Amino acid sequence: MRGEPISARLPESVVGEIEAIAGAEKTDRSIAMRKLLEMGIQGWKKKEALASYREGKVTLWKAAEIAGVSLREMMDLIKEAKVPYQHDTDALGEYVERILKGL
Repeated sequence: MRGEPISARLPESVVGEIEAIAGAEKTDRSIAMRKLLEMGIQGWKKKEALASYREGKVTLWKAAEIAGVSLREMMDLIKEAKVPYQHDTDALGEYVERILKGL
């Protein structure tokens, strides 16, 4: 995989953790860092989507888009986080349209 190289100063403890993970995964440090960054970004997106949904800023469908997950997965995340479902009649039409487009 080719990409843009970036540099960052990391504490020795973090570098040690990355090296330990790379060893456990039987891969090199670069690949381990890339995977860990991707996991961190995905986690951040889910956290932001949940917060926006909890605050009523976005619909369930938009939260799923922000998180980069399916509607079903977003519903599971909301349930796991014990976030109350927001009932939005405008969003209902959007859900129905998207479901029908998928048929």
